[in-house]
Amino acid sequence: MTETKRYTSVAIALHWIIAIMMVLLVFVGWRMGDMAEALRGGSTEFTLDDVRFVFDMHKTFGILVLVLSLIRLAWRFMNPVPPMPAGMKPWEVTVARITHIGFYVLMIGMPILGWITASSGQAPSFFFHNEALPIPDIAPNNRSLHEVTEFLHGRGG
Repeated sequence: MTETKRYTSVAIALHWIIAIMMVLLVFVGWRMGDMAEALRGGSTEFTLDDVRFVFDMHKTFGILVLVLSLIRLAWRFMNPVPPMPAGMKPWEVTVARITHIGFYVLMIGMPILGWITASSGQAPSFFFHNEALPIPDIAPNNRSLHEVTEFLHGRGG
């Protein structure tokens, strides 16, 4: 088997697409919380549909991150990754591996927590804010689960 010297172009593309989407999702997540709070406080800066649009888009792109992350993980198993640089100390290799695992946990876990949060709440969710494309509920109407996953998803972001 030939040793791989660099990541494949597919792995690199998935890396950057997921990274950019996750950064944007964090900022949108913070903003949508502010929007919902302002609306609850009586602000007329946003309509309910504005807030629902932002929430639906956040959920849509969160699920896309989940799907792309699973594809990336499968790609990683099917395609050898380059070795760590030769001069790395053993503890550096360990930290790098733990960091990689941690990022995969976040890339897969955060969207799942968000999906559970959305599913266990009261409002329906739609892909791209299109009512013809409902996001399936994976834990419908479970208030206690909603509170736990909302906390974890919100603090994790």
